Amino acid sequence: TIVMMCGLQGSGKTTTCGKLAAYLKRQNRSVMLAAADLQRPAAVEQLETIASMVRDQAPGGGTVHFHGEPDKCAAYGSAVGVAVEVCRNALKAAREKDVDTLILDTAGRLHVNEDLMKELRQVNSTLQPHHIMLVVDAMTGQDAVNSAKAFHEQLKVDGVILTKFDSDTRGGAAISVKKVTGAPIRFLGVGEKIDALEEFHADRMAGRILGMGDVVSLVERAQQEVSEEEAERLQDKMMKGEMGMDDFLKQLKTLRRMGPMKQLLGMLPGVGQALKGLEFDEKELDRVEAMISSMTPAERSRPTDINNSRKKRIARGSGNEQQAVGQLVKQFNQVNKLTKQLSGMGTRDKVNAVRGLGSMDMLPGVSGLPQLRSGRGTKSGGRSYKKRRR
Repeated sequence: TIVMMCGLQGSGKTTTCGKLAAYLKRQNRSVMLAAADLQRPAAVEQLETIASMVRDQAPGGGTVHFHGEPDKCAAYGSAVGVAVEVCRNALKAAREKDVDTLILDTAGRLHVNEDLMKELRQVNSTLQPHHIMLVVDAMTGQDAVNSAKAFHEQLKVDGVILTKFDSDTRGGAAISVKKVTGAPIRFLGVGEKIDALEEFHADRMAGRILGMGDVVSLVERAQQEVSEEEAERLQDKMMKGEMGMDDFLKQLKTLRRMGPMKQLLGMLPGVGQALKGLEFDEKELDRVEAMISSMTPAERSRPTDINNSRKKRIARGSGNEQQAVGQLVKQFNQVNKLTKQLSGMGTRDKVNAVRGLGSMDMLPGVSGLPQLRSGRGTKSGGRSYKKRRR
């Protein structure tokens, strides 16, 4: 299978080639990344580095190969016909290595021009790829629609990948691009990491645009990071109130691998509106990790034993204030105590207890979280509206 990737410079095309390779590697596919972008300086070297990252870091049982000819980039400069030769050589190498998917990283431009289109048309007619994927920056709005239209008129794009979807955008560009090209949106780029690529689902996207969240995608991300056995083990420790700082640190790192905290919370139904006024400081998560890493194994397993002298030592070791260490320990012990109490509560009591977490600020790096309040007719701002008696 030959996949031809095209798009404007700055859209994240080369990085997306690597993400697609990582996605296929998880499915035990054999992939080759071919550097056919001979126009942009260091583009060949960049793709080679990305291929190495996918090979060494991405999970899965598939294999990843790379084909690049940087000497031709140096020799011919902007000559159009060279990319076709490189793609042809890559196809030959892929067949020799028995690769089932060849991904061509073609040249992009700062704007659509005839030279770019001529080169892409030559690659298309020579190799006749099975799929032509257009990589579009979701943050560019109407510009994304215009470039998608221009590429589709020349190449008949049959798939779109929206990048930078982890930004504040909710995906309105997805609808416009789909309408202009008629091509389905295949994937979404949801982060900078090599595995931050997820399949596009129209119903889930509708939920995000309408502020209804996307629980299914959130669950799928969690399943990729945490095994069922590990989740059951942690749940058992939480219900017994025996969760240690090591467990908390492990879960914190898992959450960070899943994506930015604001993006994860935005996938929960009804939370999107509340997130508008929130400030997220990802560096606060680094400080929390530093504090836990500065604790001894005994302190991590029994945080209740951490006294003031220990807090002072932990603060010095992690480069934080003693007050910050004390706050972390206090909040952790409160949550540990609460989760133990939950195991003996009924459903209504559990809901009321969890509502109390709204005032405990147990999300590192999140400020301005509105406190959840119980009672009918109560808004998130805390005002209660009742009917006046006439």
